Amino acid sequence: MEEAVAGVVRFKANYAVERKIEPFYKGGKVQLDQTGQHLFCVCGTKINILDVASGAILQSLEQEDQEDITAFGLSPDDEVLVTASRSLLLAQWAWREGSVSHLWKAIHTAPVASMAFDPTSTLLATGGCDGAVRVWDVVRHYGTHHFRGSPGVVHLVAFHPDPARLLLFSSAIDATIRIWSLQDQSCLAVLTAHYSVVTSLSFSADGHTMLSSGRDKICIVWDLRSHQAQKTIPVFESVEAALLLPEELAPKLGVKSAGLHFLTAGNQGVLRVWEAASGQCVYTQRQLSGPGRELTHCILVRAAGLLLSVTADHNLLLYEAHSLQLQKQFAGYSEEVLDVRFLGSGDSHIVVASNSPCLKVFELQTSACQILPGHTDIVLALDVFRKGWLFASAAKDQSIRVWRMNKAGEVTCVAQGSGHTHSVGTICCSRLKETFLVTGSQDCTVKLWPLPKALLSKSIAPDSDPVLLQAQATQRCHDKDINSVAVAPNDKLLATGSQDRTAKLWALPQCQLLGVFSGHRRGLWCVQFSPMDQVLATASADGTVKLWALQDFSCLKTFEGHDASVLKVAFVSRGTQLLSSGSDGLVKLWTIKNNECVRTLDAHQDKVWGLHCSQLDDRALTGASDSCVIIWKDVTEMEQAEEQAKQEEQVVKQQELDNLLQEKRYLRALGLAISLDRPHTVLTVVQAIRRDPEACEKLEATVLRLRRDQKEALLRFCVTWNTNSRHCLEAQTVLGVLLRHEAPEELLAYEGIRASLEALLPYTERHFQRLSRTLQAATFLDFLWHNMKLPTLPAAPSAL
Repeated sequence: MEEAVAGVVRFKANYAVERKIEPFYKGGKVQLDQTGQHLFCVCGTKINILDVASGAILQSLEQEDQEDITAFGLSPDDEVLVTASRSLLLAQWAWREGSVSHLWKAIHTAPVASMAFDPTSTLLATGGCDGAVRVWDVVRHYGTHHFRGSPGVVHLVAFHPDPARLLLFSSAIDATIRIWSLQDQSCLAVLTAHYSVVTSLSFSADGHTMLSSGRDKICIVWDLRSHQAQKTIPVFESVEAALLLPEELAPKLGVKSAGLHFLTAGNQGVLRVWEAASGQCVYTQRQLSGPGRELTHCILVRAAGLLLSVTADHNLLLYEAHSLQLQKQFAGYSEEVLDVRFLGSGDSHIVVASNSPCLKVFELQTSACQILPGHTDIVLALDVFRKGWLFASAAKDQSIRVWRMNKAGEVTCVAQGSGHTHSVGTICCSRLKETFLVTGSQDCTVKLWPLPKALLSKSIAPDSDPVLLQAQATQRCHDKDINSVAVAPNDKLLATGSQDRTAKLWALPQCQLLGVFSGHRRGLWCVQFSPMDQVLATASADGTVKLWALQDFSCLKTFEGHDASVLKVAFVSRGTQLLSSGSDGLVKLWTIKNNECVRTLDAHQDKVWGLHCSQLDDRALTGASDSCVIIWKDVTEMEQAEEQAKQEEQVVKQQELDNLLQEKRYLRALGLAISLDRPHTVLTVVQAIRRDPEACEKLEATVLRLRRDQKEALLRFCVTWNTNSRHCLEAQTVLGVLLRHEAPEELLAYEGIRASLEALLPYTERHFQRLSRTLQAATFLDFLWHNMKLPTLPAAPSAL
């Protein structure tokens, strides 16, 4: 019982960042090494190198100019990485060490737009926005060729796979493909058949055939011996990448006969395999289409048997090449994070809703990511049921979905419902059991959705279609958008918060109005019930958090501290403290009893829309518009334990110091006092040394035997002592020892010597002036004493 009471009053004092999920890919080129173990991608001014197995960022390479990376290339032997920045500098990296091995000017008059290595890893071709193509020898570091003639941006360069042919291919905005001979330093041919931008080039194993794709919805097979188009295949989508497949049978991809087959990736968001001879599509990937799922890049690594595709939402999907079996998913960039929740037993996973119709589920231990399609517009809100396996999402597409995560961490959609006439901006799950959902919408209504019992049975097949949910009750609750709904811990009350500046309390399940909470000056962003007391917390755009009594709807407390809108609020420490997040990017921890802001956590750069606390109340999760998701760990007990250990250590050291002074072991005593970093304690030791009959010699010997860092600390302490006339004698004595025995060069090498001297000089001059005045006064007194002449006393009369 005592432990339970102690647990209630154990307030949190601080959170620390335990983990940060940041964007690592913001669009542009991606590349895998030949082993398929490392993934290279562009993120603004950096090239991030990921470990494919764990998803962890191994290296983050940034050029000295800190300009955006416009192009990069990894050599076929995986040894050389070259990056080009907007400042027209090319950097050659030893990427495993994270260091630049060579840096040179690109000589292009505009940024480099494309880059490719030849098969020998010795030549590098760069295509610029100035229409020029340049070839560089990366071993000897000089430019070998300069080809002109392309109009506008050269967005595509590629070497012929046979190094003996010395051919370079390039394409610019005129939709033509130019073939350059490095031997003759001239343009051999201009291939004209596309009517829109050429997006990719792929070569056959024998080097006689080339495949080109374009945004004109066709792929063309070229004979490189005659420089003529052999076949034009309409693919009925704007193609971003086309890859010639190895000439081997792959029944799972529809490749059941010999001949040329290729794979396309484009704006339909699916991978398709085509037979070149017949122009027929022999395989289409089964995948849900939707906004943001268009494919922008596709890479085949034959040696590793892997295929990587990139979506417009910056999601990276890694497949096994022979069967297109999905192996890994990476969420490169979440843009604006709108909501976050812990999932699973022990909060093993988190789910993130961002500016995307797809949800992202991360396993915290392995960093594995699942991307969940389903909604057709941006997901706005999330909530999770008590056990953590079932959660719900609400979106702009006016629908809600219920998702289940199994023991293996795989998530499937098990139910969906629609009925609102506007975006569903908030959702809340029942608290006691998994029985119902409540949603709030921009149509100013709240809907109650009961969950069918069949949904809760674990016998539902994972491939079965989602159950359709029907709303049991609909209630118009406010005059403006409903931004937040909350269900009470007993499932009998519902709170709603709206843009109309009020919160309302309703009885469930009939949605009868019980009362109105009025007092905020701006719209409400969040409402939350206390887990212990009959109290409601509201967060508002007026920058305050208020606590309300459920009995009489009166305002109990107001918490002020945020400089902008408060977007989320949550109870922690069994209802005795609050966490709030705001538009100012801050998360604040409040103690309810005294209205005190205990701690301000500053790690986000933009609005913190998402806030959730773990089941054990030891961690918090935040997501913000800066596209970062942060897991915070409660470090109160850890800090208290460290503080207690530090205090105990100080007590032990103080006792040891007293013993050393008693034993007159001054060197150890002085060193220990300096390690405690307490100027007054060091002063006490110096005074004890000076009280010794042989003070001068002992102090001198003790000071000179100190280490340099201890002497530097002693000099800093002297500055403090010198400001007080009572202790200036000790300061001047130590200073005299250092000045007499330390060479000027050594003194000048001391850390902070300039600041120390500047602080010592004015007080030292003042002390000497005071001594001079005292000496003058003493000399005057001495003079008076010696020059005083007393009158001679009259002789006593002789006795009669």
